[in-house]
Amino acid sequence: MTRETVDILISGGGVAGLAAASVFGQAGFSVLCVDPAAPVTEREADGADLRTTAFLQPAQALLERAGLWTRLAPHAMPLQVMRIVDAGGAEPEPRIVKDFDAADISDRPFGWNLPNWLLRREIVAHLESLPGVRFRPGTGTTTLLTREREAIVGLSDGTGVRARLVIAADGRNSPIREAAGIGVKTTRYGQKALAFAVTHPIPHDNISTEVHRSGGPFTLVPLPDFEGRPSSAIVWMEEGPEVKRLAALPVEAFEAEMTARSCHLLGPLTLASRRTVWPIISQIATRMWAERVALVAEAAHVVPPIGAQGLNMSLGDMRVLLELAEAAPDRLGERAMLETYHRRRHMEVRARVTGIDVLNRASMLRAQPLRNARAQALDAIYALAPVRKTLMQMGLGARG
Repeated sequence: MTRETVDILISGGGVAGLAAASVFGQAGFSVLCVDPAAPVTEREADGADLRTTAFLQPAQALLERAGLWTRLAPHAMPLQVMRIVDAGGAEPEPRIVKDFDAADISDRPFGWNLPNWLLRREIVAHLESLPGVRFRPGTGTTTLLTREREAIVGLSDGTGVRARLVIAADGRNSPIREAAGIGVKTTRYGQKALAFAVTHPIPHDNISTEVHRSGGPFTLVPLPDFEGRPSSAIVWMEEGPEVKRLAALPVEAFEAEMTARSCHLLGPLTLASRRTVWPIISQIATRMWAERVALVAEAAHVVPPIGAQGLNMSLGDMRVLLELAEAAPDRLGERAMLETYHRRRHMEVRARVTGIDVLNRASMLRAQPLRNARAQALDAIYALAPVRKTLMQMGLGARG
């Protein structure tokens, strides 16, 4: 078996793994990123990820440091206001609408929204400009052997790699995490999410809107205009059987149901993409490191798509790893570094997973008295300006 040597092997070529390759490659480390599947980088291609990612301020700063933001900025839609709508009354119509405006805490937007398929396209193109980075799609990891000084990883093409650090960015069913013997705690909600894009006659005005009724939030996130009309990405969470029913509806019937569920906030919604279905779980690894291995992104934590936390938590992992790697590059991947990474990330990750779990369960409520209590809680929180501002800062990633 032939073996090459790199500073860092990244297992996983999704948005998180590709971003990690860019972050560490830009910092001067030699990086090999592998994934058994090639990235889908066209909107209409089979298997395209039609979800979007809202990069909050700290994540955007890391992407800028990695040299990525100049490529992404022309495609990004600023998110100035996070609007929460409670529609939990007897009829599906807004009864409480609260706006969390970034201007209350910052002179910049909360974040910037981009389609996941486009992120893959632009990051892959950026990696080609980094001499120390190689991306090998179509190649996965098969074995992991760690020693005190290095990790030896077997690849599906019959070759092997020696690395000082292995970063597991290979998803919620991470092969590297399993090979390292790290357990997970998983919570299943019986929910799935529909993800798709729409156009609408009323401009979104850079407002991201979560509509809460039952089954889960219905979230509209601004996109650039599509075919001359205002456009938004939607993530619609419901119980599994309901999502199956919705996904099978004829387009006209589906458009009627999604317009009703949106409370007509942006006028009649027109489907502008395929409908894709995603499972919803919460999951957290018992620890975020093993010998010569660091877990990041969904290998370490999975949350429902609420509050734009998922990939932003992942980039938080990378930010801490990068700080530790640059502070002592000669100790990359050593036990002390990885233990410090775990201490700095795991408690915060656990708190965010727990918080999003609570929000998701509240959004699923069906009993009318409980939905009324949810609306009252939203009203009370919003009325307290210091609490409102603190929640917005925490949402951006500020440590309490």
